[in-house]
Amino acid sequence: MTAWLFPGQGSQSAGMGKVFIEKYSDLVDQACEALGFDLKTLILEGPEEDLRKTENTQPAIFLVSYLAARELLEKEKPSFLAGHSLGEYTALAVAEVFDFTTGIKLVRKRGELMSEARSGTMAAIIGLDKETIEKLISKVDGTVVLANENSPQQFVISGEIGAVKKACSLLEEAGARRVTLLNVSGAFHSPLMEEAKKKMQEVLSEVDFNPPRFPVVQNVVAKSVDDPQEIKKNLIEQMTGRVRWIETLEYLHDAGVKRFVEVGPGKVLTGLVRKTLKGVEVEQFG
Repeated sequence: MTAWLFPGQGSQSAGMGKVFIEKYSDLVDQACEALGFDLKTLILEGPEEDLRKTENTQPAIFLVSYLAARELLEKEKPSFLAGHSLGEYTALAVAEVFDFTTGIKLVRKRGELMSEARSGTMAAIIGLDKETIEKLISKVDGTVVLANENSPQQFVISGEIGAVKKACSLLEEAGARRVTLLNVSGAFHSPLMEEAKKKMQEVLSEVDFNPPRFPVVQNVVAKSVDDPQEIKKNLIEQMTGRVRWIETLEYLHDAGVKRFVEVGPGKVLTGLVRKTLKGVEVEQFG
């Protein structure tokens, strides 16, 4: 069995997906028309500074990943789909829960709302286990939560700037191999995204969801969900909820998946699979 994995923010680079953008020019034109700006030129030529803006990054990665999936669908069919944060929207579009144009509008809006939520920050922690991190951050005054469980040795915390910095100091003292403040506009996947979550809920309330063509494993529950309303609820919760990526990969492995294909730009998820699972085949496409 094969699972396709779709990357999230951070996998972008100018020039990504050029071969797919040229092949599927009709879909690229649809995307640019739906968004009202020239996403194609931004992806192919940059500048990187503009491509890194959350409101641009999200539709850019969505587009390239979706086009790569279109290409791959001509050769094979996946057993499961999953996406990391933003990538979950790509997975749902490929599974035809909503159509391509709806998807690119949704991720643009999501990016805008996330970039508006400018309070807070995030930090990556390498070399400490989940239990130790949770224990230490619980001692910090203010809002700081475990936001991403990426691999058994890589986690991300998110919250108020002062609380995150204090947590980083405690984690370094506890022996973390590396603690890195991330260059993000806000505290994604934390309670500080509550206002953005409410606005995203209003947006999603206007969208009809279909049953997925392929099973999609969602971030906040780390299992596949068939019911369209449940899928929508989990997508809304994702704004403030934890990305349970380790459990997602373990769920797929337990379901019989032996081959994982990262579909889209970059190799972030390929690396996380290798650090989390043993004895599986890992590929990158896109």
